Amino acid sequence: MTVNIDSLFRSADPKVSAVLNRALSEKEISVEEGLTLYKSEGSDFHLVGMVADELRRRRVGNIVTYVVNRNINFTNVCIKQCGFCAFSRDFREEEGYLLPTEEIVRRAKEAYQLGATEVCIQAGLPPDMEGDLYEKICRAIKKEIPDIHIHGFSPEEVLYGAKRSNVSISEYLSRLKEAGVNTLPGTAAEILDQSLRDKISPGRISVSDWINVIKTAHKIGINTTSTMMFGHIETAKDRVYHLAKIREIQKETGGFTEFVPLDFIHTEAPMYKHQLHESIRPGGSGKEVLLTHAIARIMLNNYVDNIQMSWVKEGQKMSQLLLMWGANDFGGTLINESISTSAGAGHGQILRPKEIKRVIREIGRIPAERNTNYKILKRFENSQESEEELDKVEDISKFGSYIELTKIDKYKYKNPREM
Repeated sequence: MTVNIDSLFRSADPKVSAVLNRALSEKEISVEEGLTLYKSEGSDFHLVGMVADELRRRRVGNIVTYVVNRNINFTNVCIKQCGFCAFSRDFREEEGYLLPTEEIVRRAKEAYQLGATEVCIQAGLPPDMEGDLYEKICRAIKKEIPDIHIHGFSPEEVLYGAKRSNVSISEYLSRLKEAGVNTLPGTAAEILDQSLRDKISPGRISVSDWINVIKTAHKIGINTTSTMMFGHIETAKDRVYHLAKIREIQKETGGFTEFVPLDFIHTEAPMYKHQLHESIRPGGSGKEVLLTHAIARIMLNNYVDNIQMSWVKEGQKMSQLLLMWGANDFGGTLINESISTSAGAGHGQILRPKEIKRVIREIGRIPAERNTNYKILKRFENSQESEEELDKVEDISKFGSYIELTKIDKYKYKNPREM
């Protein structure tokens, strides 16, 4: 039986159909209208996905992009105690580690030799950190691999580095840019509502500081991603307000390359394990995950071209669905994903290019490798291409795991005060 989309629109809730018609007419969707879409049920729910998919097709076509990259989380020692983070360790804990600069460079070189175009560098905030540590890391990487793209340091890390260096955000970002940082990950956003942040991550970067770092980065020519963590204690209203803030920043600066909804991984998260909040949820429901990606596409339409889903958090099959609900980017190969994995995500730390391409082709879309700024490097129109270098690695375990890393004696964190 063929379903006629026009008949679905005629039978839809008038409020939902009005919002979706506005979206299809390329009109901006308000917070109230976004909230209406979150309340959709039955066939209206499916219509939201269909409209998001149509907007995706108009904006970026049938290509699904991915980047060959490696995550280098060089330390898990952190002065902050965020309720959702199972990655960080206090400097006194046995599992704290700190990779020396030469090991960071070695990992970057290995990734580059395997075809990576990007290294993503993020970490905890170790006490007594030298203010120029991030700059030293970048210069060392660029000295050995000048062509690698450094996607590094969240707004939280930028703020910390600036404070440790006793300079302004603008000056510190300029130093990072000169040292080799090409783009920033727009993580540490969580939910851009201060009252919620005070509950799930007290003492972490404020909403105003996050926005300041992002806008300043954009102003001096450093693009960033944008993110939102959902599925914990936030409401649908909090999500749409977050999306509206991202949209307003993008209108002003144009510096966001993508938006990434990040589903809360609850298994090892302290605030879930210890039930620190009465209303806490174990991540988004399947319906919430689909709607969040679709509404992101609908609300950010005309401003942010790329909606990325997280295969680490959602798995391959759910990722395929999300690519039919407004998303167009598969993210990266990652090679060493530590943060979601430490929180209990069970979908692995690496996905080879051949596996990414297979997943994309299974839903009838065209895989394409991109760089960090979304320039297409290779399109894969058929399935007969030769293997990429990363595909040829027989033993993926050679890259190690987060758990193994925390047990290596030579990388154990040593408090500078005790040295």
